[in-house]
Amino acid sequence: MPPKAKPPEPRATRPVSITAVVDPVAVLATGSLHHNLYLYDTNKTEGSTGFGTEELRTRVRAGDQLLWNVVVLECETYAALDEIVIDEKVCEPERKVYPGTDIIYWTGTVKKTITEPVPYRLKFRLGTITEPFSISTPALVGQTSAPAPAGAPKGAR
Repeated sequence: MPPKAKPPEPRATRPVSITAVVDPVAVLATGSLHHNLYLYDTNKTEGSTGFGTEELRTRVRAGDQLLWNVVVLECETYAALDEIVIDEKVCEPERKVYPGTDIIYWTGTVKKTITEPVPYRLKFRLGTITEPFSISTPALVGQTSAPAPAGAPKGAR
């Protein structure tokens, strides 16, 4: 009887921070987040793309812990992430506040393996405007396909 294969070791969850850098003065002047929002994450080595744009594609795996936060370019103008709208079968973001402050951040866990990009909507509160500004261009994306066979040209899949 052949020996039983060892079960795979459990993979540790990875924290992935997604930072929205907002220019609130420009958003309030133009009425739009377009060209006034710059998204970044801490997962570039895993294949995230679109850094510094509104079209960030964050590469994630099932079990990854996500943390969304906001940085403002004009510190005297209020800006906060008001809501994240995403397929709840993939992730259920939870609003939190840093203790002793009014600074909002969001966390969530990727619930399943992603095979197709999962776009999501970010809604921001800026200044004294009551209606949130929103954008639906970022997305979570799954891992790339299996590595190329040995001897295949670089970049081949």
